[in-house]
Amino acid sequence: MFKLFQKHKEPDGLALVKDYYQRGKACMEGREPARAMLWLSRADTIYSARDELYEAAGEVLTEDCSERIGQLEEAPTYTNKLLAEIQDRAAELGEAQVRVWALFTLSRLARLGERLSALPGCGALGKLEGAVRTVLRSFQEPVSGQDLQDLLNLCGELYELESFAGFWNGEGELPVPGGAPFQVFDLDSQMVLLEIDSFLDSRVRSLTSPGDSGDPEPDLIPCALLSGYYLRTVGEDLSALPQIQAETARIWDDLAFLQTGPTWARVEERIQGYLALDILNG
Repeated sequence: MFKLFQKHKEPDGLALVKDYYQRGKACMEGREPARAMLWLSRADTIYSARDELYEAAGEVLTEDCSERIGQLEEAPTYTNKLLAEIQDRAAELGEAQVRVWALFTLSRLARLGERLSALPGCGALGKLEGAVRTVLRSFQEPVSGQDLQDLLNLCGELYELESFAGFWNGEGELPVPGGAPFQVFDLDSQMVLLEIDSFLDSRVRSLTSPGDSGDPEPDLIPCALLSGYYLRTVGEDLSALPQIQAETARIWDDLAFLQTGPTWARVEERIQGYLALDILNG
């Protein structure tokens, strides 16, 4: 009988969904589109991870959140404008050049991934360097079926990571000298994990089904900006941050480098340097 009067327990994560959704709405009203996208995307990631969360969040919230995200995808934010310019410039390049341009970005994320891999459930992020080396080798010589399967397995692990509660509930974070700690959920912005997944999957398909691989997507290229971290900890104006300026400069320097027609030895040398880079302090 007493059960009739007991309050229904909310599923884990619902409080965060509501909090992030409200923050996103407030940022939209305050004309902070980049930060609005940050919080609304976080809400969307959490409630999309599990059916019970989606149902508990309710149709009104989920539909409004989705509609707002759609509007913000067209907003003139720093990252949106940079991606549009990258896409325009990528259209001038050959397929291999676009893939290598994106591979440079993945190389710059590898050391961060290795550090994050020590957090609960995040071991897959420690495999980024190995993936970089396999992809680089695939341009120069045949790679084994096991190597390709390892890349696909990593894609699956990265996809599953966003459904893991430890990805978004703040169970672990990394210290950043002179700044706020970095949280694994900061990778949610710009869909970093999804873009890595898409990049690796596309490379495997280009090797196994050349006629069905599609054009390489350049959307991974700006992901080492780590915009979610800076929007969460610093503020809306990314363009004024030295770390953002440095990464943007690296993106355009990579393009200029590729346009010189470098040898694979020079490409590998550049990647080696990036694999050693601490992107949060670089």
